[in-house]
Amino acid sequence: MGHRTTELPPLSGISYFIRELRYQEAARQTLGLLLMPLYAVLAQPLPALFAIGAVVVVLGVIVRLYASGYIVKNRQLATDGPYSLVRHPLYTGNLLQLIGFTIASGLWWTVLVSAWFWWFYYPTAVEYEDRKLRRIFGDRCAEWQKATPAVVPRSLVPRRGGGWSLRTSLSRNVEPLVLAYSFFCLGWIYRQI
Repeated sequence: MGHRTTELPPLSGISYFIRELRYQEAARQTLGLLLMPLYAVLAQPLPALFAIGAVVVVLGVIVRLYASGYIVKNRQLATDGPYSLVRHPLYTGNLLQLIGFTIASGLWWTVLVSAWFWWFYYPTAVEYEDRKLRRIFGDRCAEWQKATPAVVPRSLVPRRGGGWSLRTSLSRNVEPLVLAYSFFCLGWIYRQI
């Protein structure tokens, strides 16, 4: 049993295997990073779809940069800025990037792959992160989680906004690499128009 599932009821057989796979952060991140170049290499982009998709990808990168400038992982509960809109704004940025690459690729089947990928990995990632934060931060976290949606915001205007740091943003979650990688893959698709 992985450390992310030790608090969950025991399972066996195929149910155990599937649950463990869904909770594997490395598998989720690796597959997510592999989808971008796969979509880029196989892309059959249309100019209008590429433009829309590229805007959504850039928006996802901006959301990730914005969110990572607030977080001090496992030491401080982030509830300001993007964390006042959603509990997992880094996942919101990932979702926007996934949607953007799906649109930009011009490939119909990427909709199915992207939907499956999101459904398979992200509900368990949200559940685990929520459970971990409640264990670390207690009642304050539980109240914030009740009032704040997981990934899709109800509003686009943060209720509080102080505390963002560019230095923190660029030094956490390898954001500069994600940014460069995303733009490289977008550029690959653009070359095919």
